[in-house]
Amino acid sequence: MNEIKTGQKVNIIDIKIEHKLYFFLKNMINICFEQGDKHKVCGRMKNMKKIALAIAATSILGVSASTQAAIDVCVFDLLGKSGESYKMMQDWALAAKGWGADVNLLAITDEQVADNNFKAGKCAAVAMTAMRARPYNKFAGSIDSLGGAPSNEIAQRAITYVLDQRNAAKMVTNLGGNKYEVGGIAPLGAAYIFVRDKSINSIEKAAGKKFAVLGYDDAQKIMVQRVGAQAVLSDISNFAAKFNNGQVDMVGAPAYAYKPLELSKGLGANGAMFNFPVLQVTADLVLRPEKFPAGFGQKSRDYFVKQLPKSFAMIKRYEAEIPAKYKMNLTAEDKLKYQKLMRDGRLEMTKRGIYDASMMSVLKKARCSVDKANFECALPGE
Repeated sequence: MNEIKTGQKVNIIDIKIEHKLYFFLKNMINICFEQGDKHKVCGRMKNMKKIALAIAATSILGVSASTQAAIDVCVFDLLGKSGESYKMMQDWALAAKGWGADVNLLAITDEQVADNNFKAGKCAAVAMTAMRARPYNKFAGSIDSLGGAPSNEIAQRAITYVLDQRNAAKMVTNLGGNKYEVGGIAPLGAAYIFVRDKSINSIEKAAGKKFAVLGYDDAQKIMVQRVGAQAVLSDISNFAAKFNNGQVDMVGAPAYAYKPLELSKGLGANGAMFNFPVLQVTADLVLRPEKFPAGFGQKSRDYFVKQLPKSFAMIKRYEAEIPAKYKMNLTAEDKLKYQKLMRDGRLEMTKRGIYDASMMSVLKKARCSVDKANFECALPGE
C-alpha cells in the first residue's frame, strides 16, 4: 500500500459498525486527508493498511456489526434447482448484490406453496407465473391475455414498455393493507394447443373434448367453454400428467414445457400441436418493497429488460426442438378466425374485470406497430 499524501482522496467502504471507536477512527482519517502529517495522530496512520487494520480491529474486539440478514425469495420451478427459471433467478440474485440486497433463493416445485409462503411472509418476494401472480398486479399480469402478444417480437416490445421507468407507479399496488411491487417480468414463450389426436384439427372439432385448464385462471375456463369443449380444472403441477395419461384430450403449453413435462408421451404417434400461439406465458417477480433497499424495484426491472434478448433466443431454441412431425399449420382463414375469436374473448374478459383495460391498449399498439395491416387495427376497442 502507498502512503497517504496530503489532499489525496481515498474511497473507503462505509462499514456500519455501531461503536464510537469506529466514528473516531473515521474522523481521524478525514483529518489526515486534509492536514497530512500536521496532525499528531496522522503520523501513526501513514498507510492504508494500518487504517484498514485499525477499523477491522474494532469488530475483532467485540464490537457488534450491523449485518443485513439475507432476504428470502421463493422461486417456483417445476424442476426445482435444476430448472431454467431457477437458474435465471440465480443470475438475478447475483446482480442484486450490486443493488444492496443479499438474496437467498428458495426453490419450490409447487406454485401454490410458493404463493402461500409469500402471503404468509415466509419470503419477501416470489417468482411465479403471471397467471398466478395476476391478483397482485392486474396490469402486469394481463400480458398473458389470449392473443394479446401473438409473436415474440410483440411480447418483447410489450414487456420492455411495461418495465420502463415511466410505468413505475403502475408496478406498485396496495392490497389489504399490504404493498406489492412487480420487480420483473420474464417470458416463458408462447403457449400452443397440443392434442392427443390430430383429427382435432380445428376449434370446431374441439367441441365435447376435454381440455385441461388452470383452475385459478378464469379466462381459460371461459374460453374453453365458449368453443364447446369441456374444461377440466387442473394445476400447473398436474396438467401435463393428465394429458400424458389420457385424462384430457387437449392442453395448452409453451415449448419450454415440452421436454421437461414429457408431452411427447401424450402426443404419441397420432398427436399434434397447433402451430399457432394462443397466448404468451410469462413469469412475474412480485416483492414486498419495504423488505428491499430503496430503488431496488426499478433496478431489478431494468435488469429483466436487459435479459429479454437472451430469454427470447432460448425460447426460439425450445420451439425449434419440437419435432416437425407434430407441428400442424393452420390455413390463413383459420388463423383469422381464431384471431377474431380471441379478440372477442379479450373484450369480454376486460369487461368482466379479469384483464386490465390499459394493458389491452398497450398490447394492441404493440400488435399494430408490427402488423399495421391486421384487421383489428382499424377497429375501436382495446
